[in-house]
Amino acid sequence: MKDLIEEIVKALVDNPEEVKVTEVEGRHTTVLELRVIKSDMGKVIGKQGRTAQAIRTILSAASGKTGKRYVLEIIE
Repeated sequence: MKDLIEEIVKALVDNPEEVKVTEVEGRHTTVLELRVIKSDMGKVIGKQGRTAQAIRTILSAASGKTGKRYVLEIIE
């Protein structure tokens, strides 16, 4: 899942080399922490959070078969 989010976000931003995704695993939930530089933050979030919500929807659909729950956190 980490690679999926990384590829999607790298396609959106101006500085793909600055995209960092880290996994924090729990028992039932895995938190994916996404870090981008400030100038790319708006592109990842989108108008009214629509892009971020779309990324979360893709993550939710892709994680359906794994049996684990994934949560995406966008961190400055």
